[in-house]
Amino acid sequence: MKAVLQRASRASVTVDGTVTASFTRQGIVALVGVTHGDGPEQVQTIARKIAELRILTDERSVADVGAPVIVVSQFTLYADTRKGRRPSWNGAAPGPVAEPLVESVVAALRERGLDVGTGVFGAHMDVELVNDGPITILLEA
Repeated sequence: MKAVLQRASRASVTVDGTVTASFTRQGIVALVGVTHGDGPEQVQTIARKIAELRILTDERSVADVGAPVIVVSQFTLYADTRKGRRPSWNGAAPGPVAEPLVESVVAALRERGLDVGTGVFGAHMDVELVNDGPITILLEA
């Protein structure tokens, strides 16, 4: 499992003209990708790091200050671009495997009492954010 975290001062996700998640104060946008063989251990590791990494102002974490999080499924994190000009998506887990694991990341964050918004799995999404810092971190579990 991989996640790209971006600290943002504001962010939103829109699907078919409807905003599915947004925040207007410092928070985290987490793009989460799932690969073959991922399971509950990877879910817990990624959720813990999203919640506890001290990347907000004054070296605080999302959990420290109750900052909002938006989780967006992102199979393209497993693109293989080593050959040719067309990425291979073979490293990404198929939807029936990936969707429940991304939902489990969201659930694990909410179990910590965090305010978590989401995109819509498999949908075309417009993700807008103002990267604050800029701070962008790649996590792997």
